[in-house]
Amino acid sequence: MSEVEETLKRIQSHKGVIGVIIVNTEGIPIRTTLDNSTTVQYSGLIHQLSAKAKSVVRDIDPQNDLTFLRIRSKKNEIMIAPGCEYLLIVIQDDRGK
Repeated sequence: MSEVEETLKRIQSHKGVIGVIIVNTEGIPIRTTLDNSTTVQYSGLIHQLSAKAKSVVRDIDPQNDLTFLRIRSKKNEIMIAPGCEYLLIVIQDDRGK
């Protein structure tokens, strides 16, 4: 099993994790544990939000960069880890906390 697959399995095994998506720089999902329609919806919207957040951080301080983004709603928590070539998105059920 590849290192990527092992990491996805490890993240998915955490309590409350609903899904994991890896998106490329164009916002196209390349790995997912969710169904297709949910993956496409999250990928497109989160990719846009992440780009905007990165832009905001750079506008405030050009020497800085976005390293992690966490969004909490009444139902879910979405954790986003942007990298150079990929974006890691983890959706977790937040109601159990």
